Amino acid sequence: MTLDSDSDLEGQIAQWRAYTRRRRELHHADTEELEDHLRSRITELTEAGLRTDEAFLIAVKRMGSLDELSREFAREHSERLWKQLVLPGEPDAPVAARTRRELPVMVLCAALAALAIKVPSWFGLDLADEDTAFYARNLSLFALPALAAYFAWQRRVGVRVVGALAALFALGAVAANAYPLAGDSQSFGLTAIHLPLALWLVVGVAYVGGDWRSERRRMDFIRFTGEWVIYFSLLALGGGVLTAFTAGTFRAIGIDAEGFISSWLLPCGGMAAVVVSAWLVEAKQSVIENMAPVLTRVFTPLFAATLLAFLVAVAWTTTGIDVERDVLILFDLLLVVVLGLLLYAISARDAVARPGLFDRLQLALVVSALVIDVLVLVAITGRITEWGFSPNKTAALGENIVLLTNLAWSAWLFLGFVRGRTPFARLERWQTRYLAVYAGWAWVVVLAFPLVFDFA
Repeated sequence: MTLDSDSDLEGQIAQWRAYTRRRRELHHADTEELEDHLRSRITELTEAGLRTDEAFLIAVKRMGSLDELSREFAREHSERLWKQLVLPGEPDAPVAARTRRELPVMVLCAALAALAIKVPSWFGLDLADEDTAFYARNLSLFALPALAAYFAWQRRVGVRVVGALAALFALGAVAANAYPLAGDSQSFGLTAIHLPLALWLVVGVAYVGGDWRSERRRMDFIRFTGEWVIYFSLLALGGGVLTAFTAGTFRAIGIDAEGFISSWLLPCGGMAAVVVSAWLVEAKQSVIENMAPVLTRVFTPLFAATLLAFLVAVAWTTTGIDVERDVLILFDLLLVVVLGLLLYAISARDAVARPGLFDRLQLALVVSALVIDVLVLVAITGRITEWGFSPNKTAALGENIVLLTNLAWSAWLFLGFVRGRTPFARLERWQTRYLAVYAGWAWVVVLAFPLVFDFA
């Protein structure tokens, strides 16, 4: 099949999937099962020589009327349907049973993550000032392996996938600790920033059950990441309140709890929250699916207005962008937030809905971020031309090129979609496939930059 035929087919399947998900009788797992059957039939027909559009139509027809399928599911799951109609807040029995089975495993993985950050103290490495550098390099290695183990168990992945996950985490541990990085070196800071990103995408391999080639599962991981950030932020806010009450109440009876808070409550609670947040996303999907799209719709126009105002100010004052280290970090974080809003908005959008005002706002956001990225790149290039390469400036240059490529093509695809010339599925595929670029760049910074710049 050609690229165009693949695009058309994915668009047709996306429309069919969106229609099935509007049926109350069909759960998410039911839709996935039906889609797997549909794709298998399409593959058989295309291998027999049919065009993709013909294969799609015949496969859908052979599967039967969706109304008939819905009635069949209703007959097989009459109790489930009755609960949906009469008790909409009541969870399905299979879902509740699955949640109960997963709870002890989640608690075990969260406990392992919480204890992992205390293991170095057994060897004399405490969370004191002199040992802060060690914990900064290895922070992602305390919780993310436990999270990957939880998903590997949940998805029942094979031995080969488990071996690949273990090898990647071992590679990250070697990169974080084998290089002689001084705590005040630029390479140290770059490793501390990029290793969590690289290992988070390793967790993504466990999340998709090792099926990283599936675009649908990669998009599920993008959606999960956005939801995980929301839950982790909520847990962090709750943890802050708990910490304040703990310190205050014990101080009222003459007991200083600061040592317990700094040595146990905050580090162990933070690591455990990484796993607990993931479990909450999986167990409470119906709640977060209502929350996350609302947040996306609130902050997209606000960020778009802010970026447009900044560009107007740049044009009015004719002032270039300062490329000092803190400013570079600020702009990179801004671009990452914009990209995050774009990714999550894409993952939460109905692929068959017509372009609307919100899509135009997203296009304005992406174009504004693209222009700012170009300005930052011009400033970085001028700085490198004047002062030469350094780890920070080189990393900033590479990251902005990576972001520029994604934003530029996203803007082009968004423009085509808004004008009715490009299917939304192409934008989804572009974003999911670009995850490999982010992963590759993060590993390059972690593994190669210290060697290239002589650990400076």
